Amino acid sequence: MTTNSAPALPGWTHFYSGKVRDLYRADAPGDDRLLLVASDRVSAFDFVLEPAITGKGALLTALSNWWFATLDVPNHFAEGEAPAAVAERAMVTRTLDMVPIECVVRGYLTGSGYQEYLATGEVCGIALPAGLADGDRLPEPIFTPAFKAELGDHDENISFERSVEIVGEETATALRDTSLRLFAEASRIAEERGLLLADTKFEFGFDPSTGVLTLADEVLTSDSSRYWDAEGYRTGATAKERMASFDKQIVRDWLAANWDQTGTPPELPAEIVARTLGRYRELFTRLTGEAAPAS
Repeated sequence: MTTNSAPALPGWTHFYSGKVRDLYRADAPGDDRLLLVASDRVSAFDFVLEPAITGKGALLTALSNWWFATLDVPNHFAEGEAPAAVAERAMVTRTLDMVPIECVVRGYLTGSGYQEYLATGEVCGIALPAGLADGDRLPEPIFTPAFKAELGDHDENISFERSVEIVGEETATALRDTSLRLFAEASRIAEERGLLLADTKFEFGFDPSTGVLTLADEVLTSDSSRYWDAEGYRTGATAKERMASFDKQIVRDWLAANWDQTGTPPELPAEIVARTLGRYRELFTRLTGEAAPAS
């Protein structure tokens, strides 16, 4: 999806906008760096909604930056500063040879994985024990990759065997093993802070100059992950209480109750916007121990 909402930035040329992020290339000859800018836009059910959630982009960028600095893995950052107008919600990165596999790891069974399990008893070709309920913890985290579609299309859930066919056994194995290791590390950190990491997605590319597998894009944010409150999960009387997530589920729930998914979605009430931003801010503070960036 290309839009005209991306701001003009000196030294950078905008070339793509997704639902919530804008991408730029450096203008200087021989400079192959990219600028990834997280907008305040919010999307649900494949629509960009109104109004934007002011401060969302800065929050998710700050959380990604914290995780990139915390995790023991090569990452995509390059030297240089982002333009002042977007500095709080932008990353200056190296250009990588991106792998067309979205690396999803699930520690708990919910969402599309749960729906697939109900239909087949499996998730992405992995057989699971019978009788699992929505939100149950899995015996061990599972790697459930997706094939990245062309820009604007939906990703396709695939088996590990299919990922081998797409990228080769060595790369597929490295993606799986690195993703599971990072998920275990992040889960431990989250649990120390009273949070459960239910699932997340990672994206990787190869550094063209070194051949090193490199973590890219965003990482472990509210837009790419499900976090649950550990105490709420233990004591919640209903599934909704147990799995109240620190993301835009508030938006999804309101839309589901107030829109039949035909035509243009309604404008989000101020109260829904405020509650969603509050969940983002709470997650940031609980994970990092720092005050959330000002909106």
